[in-house]
Amino acid sequence: MCRSIKTLRPPMATEVGPEDVHAAALQYVRKISGFRAPSARNREVFDAAVEAVAAATQQLLDELEIRPAPAAAASAT
Repeated sequence: MCRSIKTLRPPMATEVGPEDVHAAALQYVRKISGFRAPSARNREVFDAAVEAVAAATQQLLDELEIRPAPAAAASAT
C-alpha cells in the first residue's frame, strides 16, 4: 500500500533527526487519510495524528537495538 514511503534510516544507522521523523509521520498520515492538506475542519485531528505517529516513530527508533556496522566492529578489535 505505501510503496512510495522512503526508508527513514538504513538498518545500521543511528542518527535520525526530528525533522526526518516529522516528515515521515506527515507522509504516512497523508497517505492513510488521502489528504495532502486537510480542510480547516480536519486540521486539528490531522495535526494530532501526525504528532502521534511522530512520537511512536521516535519511540521505535529510540528502543531498537542496533548491532554495530561490520566496519565499526572490525576496527574495534
